[in-house]
Amino acid sequence: MSQPESPTEIISYEPATGVELWRSEAGNVDDAVSRARRAWPAWAAQPLGSRIEACRRFANEVRKQADPFAELISRETGKPLWEARTEVEAVINKVDISVTAYAERTGQKRFDSALQGTAAVRHKPHGLLVVLGPYNFPAHLPNGHIVPALIAGNVVIFKPSEKTPAVGELLIKCFHAAGISPDVVQFLPGGPEEGKALVAHRGIDGVLFTGSAQAGIAINKKLANNPGKIVALEMGGNNAIVVADTPKIPDAAMLIVQSAFTSAGQRCTAARRLILTENMYGPIMEELRSLTKRIIVGEPFADPAPFMGPVIDNIAAEQLMDSFVYLLSNGGKAIKHMTRPDETLPFLTPGIIDTTEMSDKPDVELFGPLLQVIKVDSLDHGIAEANRTRFGLSASLIGGSPQDYDRFWANIRAGIVNWNRPTNGASSNAPFGGIGLSGNHRPAAYYAADYCAYPVASTEMEQPRASIGVGFSA
Repeated sequence: MSQPESPTEIISYEPATGVELWRSEAGNVDDAVSRARRAWPAWAAQPLGSRIEACRRFANEVRKQADPFAELISRETGKPLWEARTEVEAVINKVDISVTAYAERTGQKRFDSALQGTAAVRHKPHGLLVVLGPYNFPAHLPNGHIVPALIAGNVVIFKPSEKTPAVGELLIKCFHAAGISPDVVQFLPGGPEEGKALVAHRGIDGVLFTGSAQAGIAINKKLANNPGKIVALEMGGNNAIVVADTPKIPDAAMLIVQSAFTSAGQRCTAARRLILTENMYGPIMEELRSLTKRIIVGEPFADPAPFMGPVIDNIAAEQLMDSFVYLLSNGGKAIKHMTRPDETLPFLTPGIIDTTEMSDKPDVELFGPLLQVIKVDSLDHGIAEANRTRFGLSASLIGGSPQDYDRFWANIRAGIVNWNRPTNGASSNAPFGGIGLSGNHRPAAYYAADYCAYPVASTEMEQPRASIGVGFSA
């Protein structure tokens, strides 16, 4: 794959083939902000019902283009077509979920106040929100910010990942086809420099970010001296899946594979660490080796359908291979070697490595199909090991009793905690986010309404009426 010819040109390639897919000049940040600010008053003044109806039309536009939309996602991300189709469905379903969430999380309230007056709680939009999207779910995750923001009355500038701009462009075209002004929701292609310029721009009112901890921390630092701007950060995780006593070894192994290797491990909720009690280590490892060998890695449209495709690009593939070698060189023991069948393309086979004996386990998010295994002597030790991270997004317990799960739930530090379910695949009807380096206590999904509008408390009377009974002379 060649590199962009200039720093202002954004080029997207198909990971599975290396073929160029999309090319454009980077967008003009000042122009986009100016247009958005002019458009905001009229959009915010529309009745809530009108904004909701516009978003429902958007869902219909996506529905009409479901097949080509899924095909584009597969081509630009490399994920299998079956998985891309589930992403398109999530985009469509997000509208109804967001409508319900907005009513529940930001509903109006009225109650009595002093002097026979009334008090009220209503919500206002922030204004212009910047949405910075990731490449792993280039439609679903930014859409999870955009739809709630529009319903609340904000205008949006969306800068997709420079690795998946074509999907981002199609997503925004569907909003425009639904009759939403191109100034109300804008597509701005660009790389890191355009992202930094948007974050730093005086004309924005907030940043809704999904991506790496490194980028999220940089955004947080940039805006730390300006508390008037809303910042919602959904970052990655060094997630743990802990296995305690269970007789269902095949099911446990399947849940581990699903957690670690779906989307080629490119999910923020993917399991990075498998923590096993000693009595579970042998049976689980035997089943996991057998199951992992059967995983089909292939191009998105292959028949039979692959379980996973390539990682996003050759740079990511090289970094993951380097990480595997680093773990091996520093005390790790290979259970299943990660391999790269073609050095010119970013396909990787799943890697599994026992890091129990490593004295200094790296606390980083290895964003790909690489699973580290750690053996412990008890569930309590397993919980402690799972918590040995600066991240706190997702964790699962496989096996154990209800009392074990209660102990796990109470003591694990994560925003998503599951039992006998994978670490990934969270419900859109629940909040989504984590703590530590995984987020800043502003969970997305169902709770996105919380950061898309701010509450306004009012006390109200139809005529002025004062009441001060002390402190005045006759």
